[in-house]
Amino acid sequence: MAVEDKVTGSGGGFAPVSTWEGWQQYVDSAPATPEVDDSCWDREQRLDYHSRFVVVSTPAMEKVSTQLQRMLLINRRQHGTARRGLVVSGPPSTGKTTTLMELGRIFELADRRRHPGVQDRLPVAFVSVPPASTPKMLVSEFARFLGIPVLQRTNQAGITDSVCAALCELRTQLVLVDDIHLLDTRTRSGAETSDQIKHLGERIAATFVYAGVEVHESPLLTGPRGQQLAGRFKLLHNDPLPYGTTAQRQAWGEVVAGLENALRLRGHRAGTLARQAAYLHRRTAGVIGSLSHLLREAAVTAILDGTESITKSLLAEIELDIRAEQQLLAPPLPVPGPRTAKRTRAAR
Repeated sequence: MAVEDKVTGSGGGFAPVSTWEGWQQYVDSAPATPEVDDSCWDREQRLDYHSRFVVVSTPAMEKVSTQLQRMLLINRRQHGTARRGLVVSGPPSTGKTTTLMELGRIFELADRRRHPGVQDRLPVAFVSVPPASTPKMLVSEFARFLGIPVLQRTNQAGITDSVCAALCELRTQLVLVDDIHLLDTRTRSGAETSDQIKHLGERIAATFVYAGVEVHESPLLTGPRGQQLAGRFKLLHNDPLPYGTTAQRQAWGEVVAGLENALRLRGHRAGTLARQAAYLHRRTAGVIGSLSHLLREAAVTAILDGTESITKSLLAEIELDIRAEQQLLAPPLPVPGPRTAKRTRAAR
């Protein structure tokens, strides 16, 4: 079985998931799974596999999935304007965008099974907030996703009408908006763009899910506009995985074991990485993006040098992202006791 890269368009060009074509290609591409038979793969196919690699479920992802299922049911027959939504917030590289994409894929595939053979449906829309966004720039991102041409002379209201009409006609039920932290409601353009998002949410019968970096500390939720958003959306934290309690160490170990089981290395001994769970947490500070990169680069290195195995010495040779390397040099934080952890949760 060959590993196919369906994330690129038919002509070989990159198609981002923030376009209809790219999103459909992402949904249609079978995710890499540890169960796949790689006995007939050559080296290039195994390199491609580790480039894509698998997406492992984390406690944060499972929580977002559960909350999303409930929110979809709550909004299913909601005909008023005050539909509820979710905001996924956390530090960089903790898997926020991956969570959005995977949940969107699962939802769309389920919708296809409920409506087999129906072509005029678009269950999920995925857009990213552009930097220094204005209301017209934001709604133009929706138009770009839908393939609606936007002329220079087309005004914001006209684009908005076209986008809302298309999403309603296509019966879109889930709208995923990434990089929401780029909206600064303290500026005029940011405040007006926030109003535009609210306007879209009132005109489109869909559940909106936002994701961004440290949204709970950003200007997005401050001021009158921020308070209005805060009154309709539930905030979910997607933080690095902790390693203090037995349950936390077990959850981290399951993530490491899941990634290790997905490796396709001819000489790797099963359980090697699981035994290095504490070391891997220290290297990555529990950040899923850093962990995935570390193991993928180690796997690629092991294939290229012919060792076909990941060892602790190999992991130590690999430099991670700047953020991970800086935190490794910082003094370790004290592990909170049960009372401290309870006070921290209560403060949230």
